[in-house]
Amino acid sequence: MRDVFVAGIGITSFTRLEYPLVEIAAYPGLMAMRESGIKTIDQLYVANMGGCRVNHQTGLASAVVDNLSLTPAAADSIENGPASGASAIKQGFMAVASGVCDVVMVIGAERMREVNNLEATDFVATLTHPMAEYIYGVTLPSLAGMFARLYMDKYGITSRHLAMVAVKNHKHAMDNFYAHLHEEVTLEGILDSPDATTNNPIIADPLRFYDMCPVSDGGACLILTTADIAKKTGKPMVRLAGVGQATDTHAVHDRKDPTDLMAVREAAKRSFAMAGLKPKDVNVAELHDAFTILEIVESEEVGFFEKGQGHIALQEGYTKIGGKLPINPSGGLKAKGHPVGATGVGQAHEIVLQLRGEAGKRQVKNAKVGFTCNFGGFGNNVVCLTFVREG
Repeated sequence: MRDVFVAGIGITSFTRLEYPLVEIAAYPGLMAMRESGIKTIDQLYVANMGGCRVNHQTGLASAVVDNLSLTPAAADSIENGPASGASAIKQGFMAVASGVCDVVMVIGAERMREVNNLEATDFVATLTHPMAEYIYGVTLPSLAGMFARLYMDKYGITSRHLAMVAVKNHKHAMDNFYAHLHEEVTLEGILDSPDATTNNPIIADPLRFYDMCPVSDGGACLILTTADIAKKTGKPMVRLAGVGQATDTHAVHDRKDPTDLMAVREAAKRSFAMAGLKPKDVNVAELHDAFTILEIVESEEVGFFEKGQGHIALQEGYTKIGGKLPINPSGGLKAKGHPVGATGVGQAHEIVLQLRGEAGKRQVKNAKVGFTCNFGGFGNNVVCLTFVREG
């Protein structure tokens, strides 16, 4: 199996974009080609969840490869719910590692704000179990609310800890030009003040407005290739060293313990095993915080902290920029944004920036090993990636 390196990256703002979906996808691809100097590719993978339903766009990969004048390159669309982005990266990794392709472009893109928030919530809810959850009105916020209440009761997490995630990630996003939300928040403003119930109402008890990510448009791109080709770009050598994926039951109520995110744990274990590394080796991580509770729990399940200790690490400043293990320096899904098909690629984009030393004011010092967790469904299909800076 050949080593796989990142040769080029590109990203759009994660916000409301007034462009067709195909252009949102193509733009970061063009950025990645310009940065790397690569003009031809063997294979394009495009990750997207809602193009068919929300944008009336099918065959997205075919449209993007033509838009970028990359024909006759092979092109495939990848759909795995909110984990579509990392799933597409996994496919690109396998294509290069196997020798089938030498240069692969991976793009994630979504245009969710073409519909209103209620329609967007319903479209994302279609990834729940169709007969046991969706038809009864289950949404991702409702599952997150029930999960949060169980976890809080079990491990002593409070609403204050959840708000700390929001405060941290909004602060990080202030230094990310591409983030959706450039709005610093405080514990007083969203939790303690007399206006907190108005500013930060309960959405899915115990989760409040600021415990949830925004609905975003956006796109991101990675170009994956061999060591020889990557060296020619002149960029620092960042290797995709580990890929891990795992699944859990589709319906949450079928799990023995609904507070156990088994697929997160197994996907991380497989990613670290392939990379020959351990959680303690990671210097910076992007975790899938569509809801603030998820950052805390994922930080435990992937092995950064003991079960029930993630909120303590957060409280002690361990996970902020300048702490021992910065989590979501980009602002995370919470503030950077969550265009579902683009999210996993956007996470990888941030880790590559960090490992190259190109993250500007949000740069994590001495970052050599980076990690991402892209969370599909409500933990029923998870992809984790481990990146290493070589040299």
